[in-house]
Amino acid sequence: MSTPGETLGCGHNLADLSEYLDTGRIGDPGHLEDCPECQSGLASLRSLAALGNELLDADTAAAGSGSDDWMKTILDNLHLELRPGRNIPLRADTPGDLLTETEGAISALIRSVADSLPGTAAGKCRLYGDVTEPGAPITIGVDLAVVYGHPLEQRATALRWKLATTLALQTELNITAIDVTITDVLEPGNPDPEETP
Repeated sequence: MSTPGETLGCGHNLADLSEYLDTGRIGDPGHLEDCPECQSGLASLRSLAALGNELLDADTAAAGSGSDDWMKTILDNLHLELRPGRNIPLRADTPGDLLTETEGAISALIRSVADSLPGTAAGKCRLYGDVTEPGAPITIGVDLAVVYGHPLEQRATALRWKLATTLALQTELNITAIDVTITDVLEPGNPDPEETP
């Protein structure tokens, strides 16, 4: 499986970050600690790797589940969401100060919340509405893949609740709806025969 080669705003790409996770080597390691785009990319690649480990024993090619295409789609969406996107204004305590957060940072936050649920991985994460206008109604859209055996409705409900709580604490967005769409059910790994009772 290959990662997209397009360059991020900071000059790195997902292939660089993937190689860093595999080898621990990158030309400017100090940059990774200070770059929010690279930190977001590394966190998402780690989440993807963790989910991949859960699916490692599954014979996805024979089952025809299309996991390779699914992972490519995840990486393609990840690349899009690592871009800064629109600037979202924040309230400033001092007159004249201009504070913003990026749409990409919010997407990374949404993805991290979704990926924290067991047996799930986020696909597309989108903010619908005028995020550049303070107080404007915003709808969050999240595509979610769930490993077979995990309750779908419970995962969607838990994700809505966690997103509502997290976004209320960490953003100033006026979230009016959170739409979670289960877009894929993934085949679980085959259990180890020695661990089966």
